[in-house]
Amino acid sequence: MPERDWTFVSRRLVTDEGIFRLYRDRFRLEGREDEKDFVVLDGAEWVNVIPLTAKGEVVLIRQFRHGLRQPTVEIPGGLVDPGEDPAHAARRELAEETGYRAESVEVLGAVAPNPAIQSNLCHCFVARDVQWSGPARPDGWERIEVLCRPLDEVPGMIARGEIVHALVVAAFGLLGGFEGLGGRPR
Repeated sequence: MPERDWTFVSRRLVTDEGIFRLYRDRFRLEGREDEKDFVVLDGAEWVNVIPLTAKGEVVLIRQFRHGLRQPTVEIPGGLVDPGEDPAHAARRELAEETGYRAESVEVLGAVAPNPAIQSNLCHCFVARDVQWSGPARPDGWERIEVLCRPLDEVPGMIARGEIVHALVVAAFGLLGGFEGLGGRPR
């Protein structure tokens, strides 16, 4: 088993940025005399939720993303607060970012955003028959535009590069997969 070949040696905190901590973890690999440092981003669990209306539309959001320095089309999501259940976080983020509410959410699965350097998971949910219940309440540093699109348009949006966020694409894959990017959700 490959994991048995690695021995953890030490961990050093490089920086704590609130939403994540950056560590330098040192490991030894069996059969080698030297040790190597690996960078690890240690952060809170994340959630994202695919909100579906009774009309078969998906509630999307469009917001500026500083990493790309441009807006992206996504589904609602965010950090799981300390002690919070991921399903509760998904319903909370949906309401805060869109003004839509869900009585319940259904687990689609969890994905590791980048296990080479990140320690957290993103829990993916679907919320069916969501209903608008009032204005969105994004935090003071968010400017969010809410968009509703037919679910069957999502594969085309991904294929055309209108949806590029990897965790959003993964969530739609977990919802039912796509027969090629131009196909329809199964």
